Amino acid sequence: MDTRVKGFVQSYNRDHGYGFLVPCGAEDTVYVERDDIEADPRTLSEEQQVTFTIEFADGRFVARHVQP
Repeated sequence: MDTRVKGFVQSYNRDHGYGFLVPCGAEDTVYVERDDIEADPRTLSEEQQVTFTIEFADGRFVARHVQP
């Protein structure tokens, strides 16, 4: 899916650099890694609103091009 979607951060582990996002209107989470965050610093906060694209990789949906 190349379309940007809006969502929010469900959880993010700053020490390990990964977390989970929830697209608006969805219940399923999307995995996100530090390298896919397009902001400086590359970190997120719980309940923060973000936009991102969703891609299916390694057997799960992952967030790419995440922007706060």
